[in-house]
Amino acid sequence: MTLENAIRERIKELANKNNITINKVSTLAGLTHTTLLAFMNNETHDPRISTLLHICEAFDIDLKEFFNSSLFKNVIEE
Repeated sequence: MTLENAIRERIKELANKNNITINKVSTLAGLTHTTLLAFMNNETHDPRISTLLHICEAFDIDLKEFFNSSLFKNVIEE
């Protein structure tokens, strides 16, 4: 799995765990809906670390916890 896809899957996983939609994640993260949806729909690539930080804030976790997932154990180069 590529890093981008692992990040997408992790966002979906956390949204499901918290029982919120991707639109709600963008609102809680202070991002525009189009910004997050474009990434989630593979229309944009390589999210900024600051964007990931805002997404983590939406889930009330830190970056370390975000990346502490088996999804990132076998990431391949893109």
